[in-house]
Amino acid sequence: MQNSEYFKNFFERLESRNQGQDEFLQAVREVFLDLEDLLSEERYISENLLERLTEPDRIISFRVCWENDEGFPEVNRGWRVQHSNLLGPYKGGLRFHATVNESVLKFLAFEQMFKNALTGLTIGGAKGGSDFDPRGRSDREVMRFCCSFMDELYRHIGDKIDVPAGDINVGTREIGYLFGHYRRLANNFSGVLTGKDIEFGGSLVRLEATGFGLVYFATEMLKHKGDSFENKIVAVSGSGNVALHAALKACELGAKVITLSSSKGFLHIPDGLDKAMINTLISSREDSTKKLQSLGAGVWHADAAPWSVACDIALPCATQNEMGEAHAQQLIAGGCLLVAEGANMPCDERAILTFENAGILHAPGKASNAGGVAVSALEMSQNAGFSRREYNDLDEELKKIMKRIHQRCIDAGAVDDSGFINYRKGANIAAFKRIAGALVSQGFG
Repeated sequence: MQNSEYFKNFFERLESRNQGQDEFLQAVREVFLDLEDLLSEERYISENLLERLTEPDRIISFRVCWENDEGFPEVNRGWRVQHSNLLGPYKGGLRFHATVNESVLKFLAFEQMFKNALTGLTIGGAKGGSDFDPRGRSDREVMRFCCSFMDELYRHIGDKIDVPAGDINVGTREIGYLFGHYRRLANNFSGVLTGKDIEFGGSLVRLEATGFGLVYFATEMLKHKGDSFENKIVAVSGSGNVALHAALKACELGAKVITLSSSKGFLHIPDGLDKAMINTLISSREDSTKKLQSLGAGVWHADAAPWSVACDIALPCATQNEMGEAHAQQLIAGGCLLVAEGANMPCDERAILTFENAGILHAPGKASNAGGVAVSALEMSQNAGFSRREYNDLDEELKKIMKRIHQRCIDAGAVDDSGFINYRKGANIAAFKRIAGALVSQGFG
């Protein structure tokens, strides 16, 4: 009873301190409900772990003033949420999108802490970005924005302090501009950013890592059931880097990928995309909707999500909370066996509960999409030694990391009497034990 009151009071304080930050509150609630039995132990209550793990180390907020091609000064907001460096330097992507705000970045940084802990690598959790959208901007405008953004950010990062990477709308081009300006400001050539061009410290497999890693994790889920991707029907949402590389790897493993999507609808190709189609989309710089429609194949469904299409495997790779309870029910009705998240928190709480009640395997993004940050950490290691590893070597290392993450979820004991594996609970428990151990060991001050 005392512990129940403790949890109730904690969540009331959390909501009071973070009013209007729905994404962050959702992420904390989803994690800690899985950890309630663990956190009820007196050793954790006495250390006040709930409060200590949900308060970021710091949030850096700043103005980004830059000049567009017409010579008119524009103003955006920039942030870096450094959530925890208990396990290593802060690590997490930068996102440039109109929807970016403090709540979104706090939720992503909190999730990143758990995700990075699952990899077993020595990296902490952070996230950053701006409400600037580079789509439709000229290269010069993007460069000027990135330089202005880095004018403030460079004070707070470093190869042993905080190592940002790319995320939505921050690819090799943006990372190149950011890195170049950091190098000039700091007079320091170091591995302070990951996702760089291969010619100045980037890593092979980094571009493919999140999408490939997602499929490698799903492969382990299937293998645990004595199954594989061979001849499976796969529905993918999104049409960005993660979605396309997940689709490509699924095709290589013998699956038929039948959907991709954008914010304006989805493309259904009943006969499946082939590798040539996917590679064309990967190389395209067009708006996501235009590039899907430019294939001239399949049927375009405007203002709809792909989850009404019957499939064996669903890979949501678009954005947070893209899949709700109704979508989950559609997937179950269509015979879906497995859902693995390629985006961060793409399934809302009701969708996840619906899958679990129906016995559908569901992998949370903190486990299944950890491939990107894993290879980012390998890039950090290469930079530290001024070395470069070969593609096949890194791809094999990525497979091993995703296999280890899968095993950590299993070993956490989140398996019920019927043998059903609750991957969400397993991932949260495994990551928490590593983070909590470090927090208690390092004390406080």
